[in-house]
Amino acid sequence: MSIKRTLLATSTAVVCTGYLLLSSTPHAAAPDPRPVLVTYADIAQAGYADSLASAERMARAIRQFLAVPSAEGLSTARKAWVAAREPYQQTEVYRFGNAVVDEWEGKVNAWPLDEGLIDYVAASYGAESEENAFYAVNIIANPELNVAGRTIDARRITPGLLRSLHEIDDVESNVAVGYHAIEFLLWGQDLNGTGPGAGNRPWTDFDVGSACTGGHCARRGDYLDAVTQLLLSDLKEIVAAWSSGGAAREILANGPPENGIAAILTGMGSLSYGELAGERMRLGLMLHDPEEEHDCFSDNTHNSHYFDALGIQNVYLGRYRSTSGRLVSGPSLSDLVKAASSEVDDDLRAKLTATMSAMTTLRDRAENKGIAYDQMIGENNPVGNAIVQAAVDALVAQTRSIERAAGVLGVDGLQLSGSDSLDNPSAVFK
Repeated sequence: MSIKRTLLATSTAVVCTGYLLLSSTPHAAAPDPRPVLVTYADIAQAGYADSLASAERMARAIRQFLAVPSAEGLSTARKAWVAAREPYQQTEVYRFGNAVVDEWEGKVNAWPLDEGLIDYVAASYGAESEENAFYAVNIIANPELNVAGRTIDARRITPGLLRSLHEIDDVESNVAVGYHAIEFLLWGQDLNGTGPGAGNRPWTDFDVGSACTGGHCARRGDYLDAVTQLLLSDLKEIVAAWSSGGAAREILANGPPENGIAAILTGMGSLSYGELAGERMRLGLMLHDPEEEHDCFSDNTHNSHYFDALGIQNVYLGRYRSTSGRLVSGPSLSDLVKAASSEVDDDLRAKLTATMSAMTTLRDRAENKGIAYDQMIGENNPVGNAIVQAAVDALVAQTRSIERAAGVLGVDGLQLSGSDSLDNPSAVFK
């Protein structure tokens, strides 16, 4: 995957010029927003803790696979990766509006990636790029990297080396770490276009004996081990940030409550509109391009989108169901909006439900009918196209309701991320 597109506008901090919680009853006391912020932080902490726990289970599966490589071990590691995505995707709603999260997120979920940076690729990928000197440098195959007159010692593949190469030269597609780097190592390239099938890396790519395929099998295992260690370290960092006394929680607790409410609305609206409806869905549908799907190597994109949408609903309703089954809940943004306008709250709740219904249809087509997301966005799949477009439309409608909610709460200056695919479609084809 080599195409990288950016959002028209991204806001990691929102300046609110006013905040007035309106009430449907004149002179009624406005609900206190501070307990809502506590619930919001509690859900973040629980979601990131679940992400860490599931990543630790994935790490154990990967260690066992690398110790004794086998087809069964690779399958188990892949399943653990898919399971690890479920709680993490529900936390993406915290990115926009929370600077602590937005500054951290690129270490764990950056995409798309130029996979030739990491390992061997098919000839169709190409050997060079005018935009990226590291496009096909192949860390795994080369103990010494010679790029644009620079020499980088890569004899030992360590977490430190991978961190130093991540987004090197400020090229965002130089993704050396995170979930998608692990995904690529477990599945390999998906060379099926919009046809059936995901990546199909053989388990023998990690066999250090005579069965080794792809070359450099020991180094490939070293890379997979190091990048998994980094993911665990990064997830521990964000769990701490949302725990008692952590930086993200303290910003909410000590700042003006109206800024915290604006952060929730910004996260919901930006993920709904520019990021999910636009960059992750509408763009790929317009181009009919499987390179534009989020979990592209594993064909897990249907789950990725579903759980992103669920995360948005979680923070509005103030409830999150942990992977252990524990319910984390409390005073919610919905409570505040309802106090200001029950009609707006009812509308937004209905729009969130409609989005989840559309996402469930999309997910069901992949899970139960065997039609992967990259097939759905294919040029000659009108049924699949319609399913994806229905989810995009639901997300856009949901965003309009989020903006209405901001209005009745008196939150001014709300800045939501946009996307050419929604705001200026003609620019997509230039």
